[in-house]
Amino acid sequence: MALNTSADAPLPVGEVSRLIGGWIDRLGAVWVEGQITQLSRRPGAGVVFLTLRDPSYDISVSVTCFRQVFDAVADVVSEGARVVVHAKPEWYAPRGQLSLRAVEIKPVGIGELLARLEQLKRTLAAEGLFAPDRKRPVPFLPQLIGLVTGRASAAERDVLENARRRWPAVRFEVRNVAVQGVHAVPQVVDAVQELDRLPDVDVIIVARGGGSVEDLLPFSDEQLIRAVAACGTPVVSAIGHEPDSPLLDLVADVRASTPTDAAKKAVPDVGEELERVRLLRDRSLRTVQGLLDREQRGLAAALARPSMERPQRMVEEREEAVDALVERSRRTLRHLLDRADSELSHTRARVVALSPAATLERGYAVLQRENGAVVRAPGEVTDGEPLRARVAGGELGVTVGPQPPQPREPEEPQ
Repeated sequence: MALNTSADAPLPVGEVSRLIGGWIDRLGAVWVEGQITQLSRRPGAGVVFLTLRDPSYDISVSVTCFRQVFDAVADVVSEGARVVVHAKPEWYAPRGQLSLRAVEIKPVGIGELLARLEQLKRTLAAEGLFAPDRKRPVPFLPQLIGLVTGRASAAERDVLENARRRWPAVRFEVRNVAVQGVHAVPQVVDAVQELDRLPDVDVIIVARGGGSVEDLLPFSDEQLIRAVAACGTPVVSAIGHEPDSPLLDLVADVRASTPTDAAKKAVPDVGEELERVRLLRDRSLRTVQGLLDREQRGLAAALARPSMERPQRMVEEREEAVDALVERSRRTLRHLLDRADSELSHTRARVVALSPAATLERGYAVLQRENGAVVRAPGEVTDGEPLRARVAGGELGVTVGPQPPQPREPEEPQ
């Protein structure tokens, strides 16, 4: 709707900005294609800011979106990527600035392809196909190696030449297949499954040279990924060059950056192994020699001790100690015996002095009645009673006679 304005009746800038905002609000959501030239993702912020540019007209427009909207494509979208944005135009009246509020972002071309691969990667990872605990080690010295690669390709030549240069006796079971195009996936799957069924194959190498993302798509196919995951034989992935990373690298037991690297990881180098054996042998010899030298020094030190040079010296020292103890024991025993003999003599003398026999030797006698009772007083016997008198020389029989008169005791003076 046209506005009636003139030089005499102009509209204020704010009114013009407000009217433009009203017209833009009525535009509704639109799909916009462009190239991301600036990208701002502040840590912790819930909004992502980016600038969408149209290279044909050299025009740029600011775009904002919630973090969850951008996170859906964050793995495959970066600065320089072309995208299609479903957004609602917004007009910021105070600055007179147009911006877009995005509700959905889709990558264009390769970006869209990478987004699908990223979704497949998340699905397979959730199933555990990429788990580290599923990885199996490659045998140290495989006797037969299965090789899946293109016919007469540089990848086949690199694997065979480098492997045989490292270990000339190694053998290969080669399966030539298409490594790009519509027939690549079924042929690679059939070759891997066939080699896995061979009992003599110790490891399988899937090799291909570098190429574009489209060329390497067969090695990110879900059918091939599941076939490799189901293999009982360890699988080495050698697809493309260092920057290339198809999904086969994630499910394989070993990931090699190039076909040449695959040969190095699958086959040991005979020269390196011989050198390692030589180093280990020299190290063992040094260890044994060091052990022998240490024990020899210890033995020499033990033999240099006085007890080993003259062993009888210890016996002689102990003999002198034993002789001294024996002499001391004898002296002690003699002293104890002498003291005991002296004590015994003194005791015998006391016993003899106190013995009734000694009294009898001095001329005394002991009178006993016939029943053995000792007579202690004259009144205890009667006249004519036979008694026994015991003297020092033996016994005598005696008879009690009349008792003599007892002397009168002197009277006390009055």
